[in-house]
Amino acid sequence: MISTQRIGRGAYLASCTLIFAFLIAPILVIVPLSFNAEPYFTFTDGMLRLDAEAYSLRWYRQIVENELWTRGLVNSLIIGIASTALATALGTIAALGLSSMPGRRIAMALLISPMVTPVIISAAGMFFFYSTLGLAQTHIGLILSHAALGTPFVVITVTATLSAFDTNLTRAAASLGASPLLTFRRVQLPLIAPGVISGALFAFATSFDEVVVVLFMGGIEQRTIPRQMWAGIREQISPTILAVATFLIAFAVLLLLTVEWLRRSAAPQAD
Repeated sequence: MISTQRIGRGAYLASCTLIFAFLIAPILVIVPLSFNAEPYFTFTDGMLRLDAEAYSLRWYRQIVENELWTRGLVNSLIIGIASTALATALGTIAALGLSSMPGRRIAMALLISPMVTPVIISAAGMFFFYSTLGLAQTHIGLILSHAALGTPFVVITVTATLSAFDTNLTRAAASLGASPLLTFRRVQLPLIAPGVISGALFAFATSFDEVVVVLFMGGIEQRTIPRQMWAGIREQISPTILAVATFLIAFAVLLLLTVEWLRRSAAPQAD
């Protein structure tokens, strides 16, 4: 009986390891390739021999020295931060409204529809809509477009946090004379802050990683990091793309760790 349990547990761990390798290995292989001293996308003989001269930081220096990459990073930060602020505000307000709204299932389905709609369809629709307003190939147009993609993440996370919120607290605040705005600032917001911050992080990651909408909506002056990576693959293949991808991998890991920390801090503590 014991041997059967051990075999089952070993098979379970082995299958989990294989699945993990299947998902992560194609991503992790980018990291050592980004230190290749040669302009190749493959491991050289020197890298396989762990020769120190076969490794270099030249592609990381290229990110700083090349104006196109620095401009892409600045654009990504500007558009990402602005669209995240807008998406967080709109998503939080929408989630609060849904908590006491009749027919909220239908409204919720409409709010999260950008998540299930193919991005290329959303991008085409945004292009034709914002073109009529004269906002195509502008930073404002990209910020509004990215905010539309990030708002559903904020709605979902804040709604999940509100499901455990005690509404008696808002009634108590109202009975003591607090205005709705003061109640939100002093009572609701501190308690739902983990959900709001988690949604904001997902919205920022969505904006920072988006390339299809930028292809439709952005011009030369609005090139972001993903757009520059796309151009680097199609126009001039350079291992600088691998160095940027390594930074994005580190950012994704940091994001996941932050979200997990927020989830644990928001979870009720056992007595």
